[in-house]
Amino acid sequence: MSTFLRTTRTALVTTALAIGLAACDKPATEGDAPATPDATTDAATAKPGEGGLAIPGLEGEKAQAGYMIGLQMAKSLEPVKGEIDQDALFDAIRTTLAGDEPLMTDEQAQEVAQAFGQRMQEKMEADHAAQATANADEGKAFLEANAKKEGVKTTASGLQYQVITEGKGAQPKAEDTVRVHYTGKLLDGTVFDDSTEAGEPVEFPLNRVVPGWSEGLQLMTVGSKYRFWIPGELGYGEMGTPGGPIGPNATLVFEVELIEIVKDPGTPAG
Repeated sequence: MSTFLRTTRTALVTTALAIGLAACDKPATEGDAPATPDATTDAATAKPGEGGLAIPGLEGEKAQAGYMIGLQMAKSLEPVKGEIDQDALFDAIRTTLAGDEPLMTDEQAQEVAQAFGQRMQEKMEADHAAQATANADEGKAFLEANAKKEGVKTTASGLQYQVITEGKGAQPKAEDTVRVHYTGKLLDGTVFDDSTEAGEPVEFPLNRVVPGWSEGLQLMTVGSKYRFWIPGELGYGEMGTPGGPIGPNATLVFEVELIEIVKDPGTPAG
């Protein structure tokens, strides 16, 4: 918990400094247009001697800085807002800023922090386990139904695939590096990765990707385009991508175009 508080404090200070420095360091250029009535509105409507932007209800730099820090603090507390008493939170802030005696000693705060951290860890693990079970059940039901659709094939491992376009080139091996275009989606259609957005194909060795990718790409020939349905155990497993879009045991959908088997990995496509 102390690490969380230190991180929050550092983020707030960094944000404030970055905002201040960005405003102070912006140089004027010879081509800048002369001030217009609209351009001087902020300075004209701020309280005399206080500066700041023209924000209704927040006159002056101190009010605006305080509100900004409050916004940042609230965002940092979003993950635990249901686990804390907001009245107690605000009381602690007021007491500390006023220099009054807090209701809690440093030793008590440390004990509370440890207990709170333990409780949040247990809650996170329970939520993760519940999500993993739900995703596994959803994936199993989906794959059972999907296996009955025309053109869908299922391998011994449980990987499902469908040929969109069949190429006539070579077939990669497990130790090969390939160059591909792909789009990755969750079962609800959410796109979490798309190489076509960057306009350039992606290169990677087949022995360093998730099992479903490695197996699936070895079914393809250069010039092919396949659709894959990858069960959680052949994808990112029970961990998913922590902090990312792929949940634990999530079944994933990929459309992959195999462009090339790379002979000299790292060289530009050509």
